[in-house]
Amino acid sequence: MALLCYNKGCGQRFDPEHNTEDSCLYHPGVPIFHDALKGWSCCKKRTTDFSEFLSIKGCTKGFHSKEKPPEPSSQEKTSDELKSKPAKEIIVQGPKSAEKMLRERPSSDEPRQLLPIKVSRSLEQALEKLNMSSEDKTLESSCTGEEAAQVRAGTTCKNAACKAIYQGPESNTEVCMFHPGVPVFHEGMKYWSCCGIKTTDFSAFMEQPGCSRGCHCWTEKKDKKAVLCRQDWHQTSSQVVVTVYAKNPLPTLSSVKANRTVLEAHIIFEGNKIFQAELELWGTIDVEKSFVSMVPAKVEITLCKASPGSWARLELPQSKSQSCGEQEKEAENTEEPGAVQDEDSDDSLSWSEEEYEELEMGTPDMKAPSN
Repeated sequence: MALLCYNKGCGQRFDPEHNTEDSCLYHPGVPIFHDALKGWSCCKKRTTDFSEFLSIKGCTKGFHSKEKPPEPSSQEKTSDELKSKPAKEIIVQGPKSAEKMLRERPSSDEPRQLLPIKVSRSLEQALEKLNMSSEDKTLESSCTGEEAAQVRAGTTCKNAACKAIYQGPESNTEVCMFHPGVPVFHEGMKYWSCCGIKTTDFSAFMEQPGCSRGCHCWTEKKDKKAVLCRQDWHQTSSQVVVTVYAKNPLPTLSSVKANRTVLEAHIIFEGNKIFQAELELWGTIDVEKSFVSMVPAKVEITLCKASPGSWARLELPQSKSQSCGEQEKEAENTEEPGAVQDEDSDDSLSWSEEEYEELEMGTPDMKAPSN
């Protein structure tokens, strides 16, 4: 009885009784299809025609085989197997509602931490060329009793290099170690004009202890001019970046504090000008991962979101009109009588018509009840 040979490249029928060692001519290798060429891995002959490929004679002699080669195992599962296996449940959490965010919102009275400041090389060079004048000197190291009585707990000493925090009247008895001079940036070196300890590392410069002893100063000097700077913000799924356009900010005299829901900026820049703002943020942030970057034209405050997502706006609606009103009032109080402001100044803050209408109308909570 003739049987079919299943060796690759043979396909002939044979008699088992006359099956010898050289009866079959076959390919022990595997078919190869590469760059339109077809052939067997066991021999070098290649062709582009599939019919010619099938007719390529075997390269090895041996016995005929009546055993079918094992079929390749299929990775696909039948519909019955898929139905029998329970489907994996995928839970997608949508954005939280405004009401839920307010319920879970941390208190705005939490302690505020100083955010680390990163100073660009270009700003260091700009400050080096600026040759800061006497009006940009650090704050005086003395305060009147009337001013000290108005200091709030948690206020940081305004003297350069002093990091003391006001805890109460007993803080006024402590000795303040500060730098009475001005910061100097020259040829890559950073130092204080009062002591001259030079370093190339900005972090080491910021950590230099004061060289003079005196009293803490908890309030700002009156001769600094409070101004309104142009602001902007943008966001990604994980960060919010607040930009304050202030020319040549002074990192040694500026500070930015934050807790999980409130941002407080205190920026002193060229011209003895000061910008202050306190924002109650729309969402919550991770204070430990947030930081400040300073370049010659602006200050960027990068806030890391506590949870990924999109913020509808930067501030809570009830805090926006209030913070804007406080900024305008403070700028008016510090402005000299008869002074004329330049309308094209970069320090001015332009408002859109919609924002003016919002400020005039106020929030629903601020409207007076109608009779």
